[in-house]
Amino acid sequence: MFKERFVPGCARLAMDDCIIIGAGPAGLTAAIYLARFHLAIRMFDCGSSRAALIPKTRNHAGFPEGISGVDLLARMRKQAAQFGAFREEAEVTRIEVGDAGFTVHVEGRVFEARSVLLATGVVNHRPEMPADFHDKALANGLIRYCPICDAYEVTDKSIAVVGTGDHGAREAMFLRGYSADVTLIAPEGAHALDAAYASELEAAGIVCVDGPCGGFAIEGGRIALDTAQGRMTFDTLYPAMGSRIRSRLAVAAGALASEDGCLEVDAHQRTSIPGLFAAGDVAKGLDQISHAMGEAGVAATAIRNMLDDERPIRR
Repeated sequence: MFKERFVPGCARLAMDDCIIIGAGPAGLTAAIYLARFHLAIRMFDCGSSRAALIPKTRNHAGFPEGISGVDLLARMRKQAAQFGAFREEAEVTRIEVGDAGFTVHVEGRVFEARSVLLATGVVNHRPEMPADFHDKALANGLIRYCPICDAYEVTDKSIAVVGTGDHGAREAMFLRGYSADVTLIAPEGAHALDAAYASELEAAGIVCVDGPCGGFAIEGGRIALDTAQGRMTFDTLYPAMGSRIRSRLAVAAGALASEDGCLEVDAHQRTSIPGLFAAGDVAKGLDQISHAMGEAGVAATAIRNMLDDERPIRR
């Protein structure tokens, strides 16, 4: 499935059925499906799947004791490789749309495909802190990013939410359903909350603390930080500072996206460009592993059906 198939007299490789960009849960699920459809595929990945940051997920069905993001991705890569789909660590720099398909530029190399599946996900915005501290705090559950995934684990704990505005207020209110001890801390300066949200937060007993915040450290097994009201410590901290949608490749090729950068897709994960598909967090939807995998299955099946008329009958 991942063989180099040169065209005589041509510097380019023969056209693949599909090139997958991104190898998180969505990309790897699609690779498993497409390889088992006997399609010729390639999968490129820059090695920064957000799933790899998950210390342990207990939301994923089939793993009652939980599983780390790194272990889940390793299992999925092994399963994909079993059917001939291998991940190459390389960055795709450009996608061009042609009459017969797509030209994909990868670190000075050029590949052609009848279809492309974008599964590049998103990147969370973080508070200013050293990377090694961030990773240590994340591994110990002192920093968390997904209340849907893991708020259950901090039930009745002391929770800080770093954020403001509508996004920060909504996340703090969501977490209030798990604990009575929730504090919303502005990342910089005073809070930017409209009157309705401010009243709702006050009624829920959520404390609002102005920023700036910084000086992050682990103290007594808790996460500590400086705020405008002095140094504070919590059992865990959720950054609610938004994210960057990694849809640049598709948007540059002409695909439609929402204001926040999420690619617009139909019920079959087709973007506005025929033959270009998107699955997972790069498309609008619930940022969950199970949801990304479901979208990938839909996209892979749609790709197979789209290419069906062009595929030779096996004999």
